[in-house]
Parts: sequence; C-alpha cells; structure tokens
Amino acid sequence: MSTRFVGDTAVLLGRSLRHITRSVDTIITTAIMPIAFLLLFVYVLGGAIETGTDSYVTYLLPGILVITIASGISYTAFRLFLDMKSGIFERFQSMPIARSSVLWAHVLTSLVATLTSLAVVVLVALLMGFRTGAGVLEWLAVTGILVLLTLALTWVAVIPGLTARSVDGASAFSYPLILLPFVSSAFVPTDTMPGPVRAFAEHQPVTSIVDTVRNLFAQQPVGTEIWTALAWCVGILVVAYSLAMITYRRRVS
Repeated sequence: MSTRFVGDTAVLLGRSLRHITRSVDTIITTAIMPIAFLLLFVYVLGGAIETGTDSYVTYLLPGILVITIASGISYTAFRLFLDMKSGIFERFQSMPIARSSVLWAHVLTSLVATLTSLAVVVLVALLMGFRTGAGVLEWLAVTGILVLLTLALTWVAVIPGLTARSVDGASAFSYPLILLPFVSSAFVPTDTMPGPVRAFAEHQPVTSIVDTVRNLFAQQPVGTEIWTALAWCVGILVVAYSLAMITYRRRVS
C-alpha cells in the first residue's frame, strides 16, 4: 500500500509540477508582495524604526519569509478549487489510485513552488545588504523550520480549496495569515507595543518562528524558543492534516 501511495503521489506530483512550469508567473507573483514589503520597510520606513540592530534588512528578513509562505499557499487552495470544479477528482476516484495521493501531490507542489519563492526573496535581501554568519547547520535548521511551516499552512489551505464555493473564497483565507506577522516581532520588537497587543504578539506562532530564525541567522542561542516554534508548526500541521482528510473523504464519498 505504501509503495502504491508513493508511486501514485509521484505521478500526480509530476502532473502538478508541469502546470507550475507552464505558469512561472505564479512563483514570481508570490514573491512580488514580500519583496515589495522588503523594499518599503527597509528604504521608506526602516530609518524610523529602532530594533537595536545595525541592519534592519537582517532583522526584517525572517518575517518577510513567513509572509512569502503565507502568500504562496493561497495558490494551493486556488489550484485545488479548480480541480474540484473541473471534475477531475471524480475521474481520479474511478481509477485505482491511493485517494490521499491527490492531496499530497498538491501539497508537495506548493512546497516546491514556495521554496523557490523563498530563494528569490533571500537573493533580493542579499542584494539589499542582508548578511549572516550562519553556517551549514544553522541554514539547515532555518530551512527545516520553513519547510515544516509551509507544510502546516499548505494543509490549512487544502480545507478552503475543498470547501470554497468561489475562486475568491478559496484564496481569501490567506489574508489573515499574511497580516498576522504585522502583529508579531517580525517588523518591530514586541516590547514597543501596548500591553494587550504585546501579550498577543508574544504568544502567537509567528513571533516564536521569526525569533528562532533570526537567532539562527545571527548565530545567537535559540534557547527554548525553537521548541515553541516547532510545537506550533507540528500542532498546526497535525490539526490541519486531520481536518483536511476528513473534509476530503466527505467530498469524495
């Protein structure tokens, strides 16, 4: 059964990736908004923001990477919605393939596309002055956290992709996720915020993820923050995957 699942997922993944390569503008579009935020905050607002660091672009980049992920997953819901409406899911169900492989193909396609967008954003940040002394292990840790976050949020995107009644409804869920980094330590330290806002910012997932990535880039001790970040990612992943599979079974049954 596991061999069949892997084989079916690989075939369907190839199909989805071919669609991506035919519309590279999707990846470019995903990266445009984070890059625009990067340019706006560094060159327009950065001079008025005090973060206690010498380079604002270095402080800012981890939050921009989270926004890149949140922007990219909306396309997962969009593509899944189109497949649902086209009737291709019904055709897949009539074929001897593992049911969950259809969803996994979409999720892994999103992972590949999002990682490409993240690489583009990092390259732009390097041109803008981002510098890090992080070694191979730190980069691997950062990549692992971003991959885990992408998987978690992509499974969240699967749910509206399966249940939305319109294209706009399928992708609108991502707007709160894009705005969430603005109420975190992504752009400014949380100690500059008023009490209730600071309490929310310090206890939501983006702050722990951003602080962990920032400390890894700066080669600073991550302490228990990394475990909090991983717990958030794994928790969201488990809940979203479970709800997505329940929703999927109901839709195709």
